Amino acid sequence: MKFLVTGGFGFIGGHLIQRLLEAEHTVHVVDNLSTSPVPLTVLMSDLKNPLNLTYDIDDLHNWLHYNDDTEWDVIFHLASPVGPAGILPFAGKMAYYIVRDTVKLIRLAQRSNARLVDVSTSEIYGGGEAGYCREDMPRIVPAETTVRLEYAMGKLAAETALINECQINDLRAAIIRPFNVSGPRQSGQGGFVLPRFVAQAMTGQPLTVFGDGSQVRAFTHVRDIVSGIIEAADYLNRYSRKARGQAFNLGNPANKTTILNLAERVINEVGSASAIQFLDGREVYGPHYAEAADKYPDASRAIKELRWQPQYDIEATIRSVHLYMTWSAANTFHELSGIEAKHPLWTV
Repeated sequence: MKFLVTGGFGFIGGHLIQRLLEAEHTVHVVDNLSTSPVPLTVLMSDLKNPLNLTYDIDDLHNWLHYNDDTEWDVIFHLASPVGPAGILPFAGKMAYYIVRDTVKLIRLAQRSNARLVDVSTSEIYGGGEAGYCREDMPRIVPAETTVRLEYAMGKLAAETALINECQINDLRAAIIRPFNVSGPRQSGQGGFVLPRFVAQAMTGQPLTVFGDGSQVRAFTHVRDIVSGIIEAADYLNRYSRKARGQAFNLGNPANKTTILNLAERVINEVGSASAIQFLDGREVYGPHYAEAADKYPDASRAIKELRWQPQYDIEATIRSVHLYMTWSAANTFHELSGIEAKHPLWTV
């Protein structure tokens, strides 16, 4: 099987290609490294420099211009600006990038007769109903225009184009909407809260909680998300007609918590004496930063249709981030380059 993974060196993408490579599939990655949480040399060491992996370091739209006639069996589309802070530099351009790249991949999938799994975002719900998000409920567009809203609307527009193409023309595609993914290798630099909290707790700094910490989230381990993404591709193969254009929430409802509670859990896991400091997120990331609405998933469709079942509770998810960051702090990237990495990434 030949797999194309766009954004394959990002946080979720790196874990996805790990699973595909372990299954001895042939994988090609296109990534410009703009959101990669670790240097490529480190990731390759983690992956043990596999012979069944090839890649191009390039912007996706540029790569597609020169490679639009290549044949693929499955395309996983993860390339996108990402993160509450990571999306801010793309204001005014992001919606165009997201829709353009998705439409181009739709055309490539049609020419290849490939299955396409588009990794979208739970942001498209705009908070759902008091945070509760189910695939068949109306989307909510907030009145205030923010960079976060442009990201959400770009993803929703791309989803709409994909669903319409599935209904009108010959396209085998499905949509994944992940909820608050975390786990080993994630970086706090894009604004992701769990690795930021763990880093602060490990160094004795105050854990910076935005607002009053009452924001509701459902943190989901990256391994569980990757399992659901792969199951979506298998689902397209099993139920070609029924599956086309379907969207699936991937998030662990049992891990529903507030940000303040998450901070307290991290302090307990790390055994830290860190205090909790409340502040405005704009003090950290600038005036264009906006907090997400409360959100947690109804995952029953994925559980029933994809036969997906999340395995990691919130304690295990926090622990995996802590163990990985502890290992990472004890091993410099220079020391790891070119050798086999030994760490708890796959044993938690």
